[in-house]
Amino acid sequence: MYVDESALDDPTRLDSGGVAGLLPQVATAGPQVRHSAVLAAEAGFARLATDGRPRAILVVGVGGAALAADLIAALAGPAGPVPVLGHHTYGLPGWVGVADVVLAVSASGASAEALSAVEEAARRGARVAVVAPPDTPLAQMAALVAAPCVPLPGGRPASTVLWSLAVPLLIAGRALGVLRVADAALEAAAVRLESIATRCRASSESFVNPAKTLALELGGSLPLVWGTSAVTAVAARGAVDQLAAIARYPALAGGLPHPGHLQIGLLDGPFGARMGSGGAGPSTAGRGGGVTDDLEDFFRDRADDEETPPRLRLILLRDPGAEASEVTRQAEAVIAVAAERGVGVTELRAEGTDPLERLAALLGLFDFTAVYLALALGVDPSQTLSAHDLGR
Repeated sequence: MYVDESALDDPTRLDSGGVAGLLPQVATAGPQVRHSAVLAAEAGFARLATDGRPRAILVVGVGGAALAADLIAALAGPAGPVPVLGHHTYGLPGWVGVADVVLAVSASGASAEALSAVEEAARRGARVAVVAPPDTPLAQMAALVAAPCVPLPGGRPASTVLWSLAVPLLIAGRALGVLRVADAALEAAAVRLESIATRCRASSESFVNPAKTLALELGGSLPLVWGTSAVTAVAARGAVDQLAAIARYPALAGGLPHPGHLQIGLLDGPFGARMGSGGAGPSTAGRGGGVTDDLEDFFRDRADDEETPPRLRLILLRDPGAEASEVTRQAEAVIAVAAERGVGVTELRAEGTDPLERLAALLGLFDFTAVYLALALGVDPSQTLSAHDLGR
């Protein structure tokens, strides 16, 4: 796999193709937070609380919209007064009824899964609210069942509209008494996202641009992205989604302690532990090999070499203020095990005082990272294969 580092600081390549069109869209995350909060208020999402606190909140969404459900569930936390659940298929679970709230989100407004869920929710008498572009089937369905609908601004790639989808859900959760999301927390998240957009702008060179640096660390590896709290576990899933959607790059997500029982075994597999003869063995430098040996190895013909698999790289998303002590100990142990196996480790710390701001800090970074990784790999992020294409 060839990773072209020079592409990340080449103005011509940064200003052309799919990357040039996507970077400005990614940079709108901060304004999306503010604008979506206003649209949710104007759409009357607060009316959902007229009949009191629901028995449960079901968030319906597929693809990138599914992360919005994870986001609101993480911020509600296990101590929340009612469960917040994601639903990513057709129809509704059998238990949903008049005591529940169904929130449907779709970047396209044409999701068959969301349409079927809203139709079924209305039939059962559940409270419903929708986030979708205007003049789309889902927006029309919302009007038909008299559900409040936040008009999602159109014309933007689905991979760049997370905050337009998620913020109305936060407003709904606050109105229903399920979430405590102050206006100050929304503003802090918006400011954090704007700060990331400035630090990760295309004109910022790789050695000072955190997104470009992270893209180069990921390139050529198989990333394991693990969170250490509920918030950073959502960020890990969002990071993996963006790497797949924008850079077409595979990665695995998890939230400690769970991966420590299962995915940890990967460190001893073919992508992890240094292999023997023919594997991704350690360099001879510093192990008795002389300068002549190193030069001969550098200039030798590699045409007949066996291709080695990509090496794992562990990306730990740390949340010091919210990590359980057991998880902190496990994270440190994982770092030590990775070092023993020769697996590279990158630690990223969630910055900010409020959980929403800390989540924004990590998600914003990976948005830019995915775009820069696509550029370094020669991938056009504007050419996207979706599930809708599979049936054609």
